[in-house]
Amino acid sequence: MSDFSTTNEITSAHVWTVGGLCLAISDQLKSRFGLLVVRGEISGLTRAGSGHCYLTLKDEQGQLRCAMFKRVAESVNFELRNGDLVEVQARCGLYVPRGEMQLVIESMRPAGAGQLHEAFLRLKAKLQSEGLFDEDRKRPIPLRPACIGIVTSLSAAALHDVLTALKRRVPHIRLRIAPSPVQGADAPGKLIDALKALQTIPEVEVILLVRGGGSIEDLWAFNDEALAHAIVSCRVPVITGVGHETDVTIADFCADLRAPTPTAAAELCALDRATDLSGLDYFQASLLQAMRLHLDQSWQRLDRAERQIGRPSGWLHQQQHACSLLANRLGRATINNLNRRQLALQPMALRLKRTAVDMPALQARRLDKAQWLLQNLDPALVLKRGYAWLQNREGVALSSVKDLHSGDLVTAKLSDGETILRVEDQI
Repeated sequence: MSDFSTTNEITSAHVWTVGGLCLAISDQLKSRFGLLVVRGEISGLTRAGSGHCYLTLKDEQGQLRCAMFKRVAESVNFELRNGDLVEVQARCGLYVPRGEMQLVIESMRPAGAGQLHEAFLRLKAKLQSEGLFDEDRKRPIPLRPACIGIVTSLSAAALHDVLTALKRRVPHIRLRIAPSPVQGADAPGKLIDALKALQTIPEVEVILLVRGGGSIEDLWAFNDEALAHAIVSCRVPVITGVGHETDVTIADFCADLRAPTPTAAAELCALDRATDLSGLDYFQASLLQAMRLHLDQSWQRLDRAERQIGRPSGWLHQQQHACSLLANRLGRATINNLNRRQLALQPMALRLKRTAVDMPALQARRLDKAQWLLQNLDPALVLKRGYAWLQNREGVALSSVKDLHSGDLVTAKLSDGETILRVEDQI
């Protein structure tokens, strides 16, 4: 065998250390790929005491080791489980101590849930702006419905839970079930048809729209816009019980009442029979007490009547004595009233008598005074003192020389007659 150093000439300029080469490869991976979005199934999940998580993402074609450090692991808002399909944002790297390629995860979310959640938020904002979620449009739930409608799958565990709860609480209320798939592409249309079918039954006064829990994909049929409008336009109130308490769908926002579970929906749709029975017990006790009181009072009235019938003459004397007292009071009241009125009329009679005596003389004096004033105002007395009353030809009185012109004819009225005068000149 030939010597390695003599047969292979290697200069020190071409020799890499293992660690150095690993770092160089790691740098090349980071610069070449940058931030990646990778989808895969979780397997081999482990949590270190430091809070870091280590796992493998795999699919049918391959698998990659991944590291998710504490700061990122604490920001994940769902429980990590082996077998879950997730999407991660990660950077390629090389774990130098082992020389293994790995992904360093920067964020993680359930695969497909991100797009569905964004679609959910968009539809929620749209329907909210249209007023479908307004509380003032939601109808009250009847306390004692004559009939309850149920929309769900016949094979769903939710139906069994609802029927069990209703049988325990209100076994006397009739039920109408409209079966429909609660998952899959055709589920929204079938749910709408079931709601419409129950609305055609006049006796149905409230409808339960229920299904059990599941992933966001499983519950997606209840995030349908057409179903939301069907719930709002429903003839009777709708109660939803979809999934678990943490599951919220568009149907829950549109419903008249949202229950956290199907069983809770059954408990909220009608007043418990036990409550009604306890109320009936109370009313029965109150009625019996009122009847006893009425009977006691009736017996007392009967006893009084019996005593009166046993001594009819005594009762008659009492009535006669009472009538005599009333007659005496009426006579005295009449006489006293007449006396008071006579006393009140006496001053008025005196005033009327004095007025009748004084009135003619008073009126005569007023007449004499008026006659004297009238005589003093007689213009004939003024004419007798040498004055004249001048009028133009139209009969208008003349009071100023400005109303006279040379040649005018005027009438002068004197105390014993009238004469015509001509104006010759003005001074």
